[in-house]
Amino acid sequence: MKKVIVFLAEGFEEIEAISIIDILRRAEITVTSVSVSKNKKVKGAHNIHIEADKLFDEVDFSNYDMLVLPGGMPGAKNLNEHEGVKEQLKAFAQDKLIGAICAAPMVLGSMGLLKGKRATCYPGFEPELIEATVTNEPVTVDGNIITGKGPAYAIQFSLQLVETLAGKAAHDEVSNALLL
Repeated sequence: MKKVIVFLAEGFEEIEAISIIDILRRAEITVTSVSVSKNKKVKGAHNIHIEADKLFDEVDFSNYDMLVLPGGMPGAKNLNEHEGVKEQLKAFAQDKLIGAICAAPMVLGSMGLLKGKRATCYPGFEPELIEATVTNEPVTVDGNIITGKGPAYAIQFSLQLVETLAGKAAHDEVSNALLL
């Protein structure tokens, strides 16, 4: 069974984080929400508090197939400033999967992980996608990196993660159950 980490930083976009966690779990993909702060309780951009499954330092990243970064501000900025997150992203970029939506693709851009790749992001963050070809699509897949544009596309982005991890049949089953 595939295993995914969804990072939660103070100021994360709640719609994105919860949609990702919920939809992946509906597809029977193991999801661990991981706080990058010192507390499991993390406050989102709109003052909704979520309790993460684990703290960053409690995770053995070698057991996971994908890292996902929800957007939101200052959530994406906080992810970008977390050296441990960036270290794991660099390792995963070699041969595992990475997803980022909204403002969060800026983290990948700042690290050079989007160089020569197609990517999308929240309007206004395009300059942060350093050396990427910005698509402005709702969801863009390029190799092992999946990016999403923003909150309105959280379900579409999450379903793409399902398809990438578990195949088209799993995507269709969850999509149909959601009445899409």
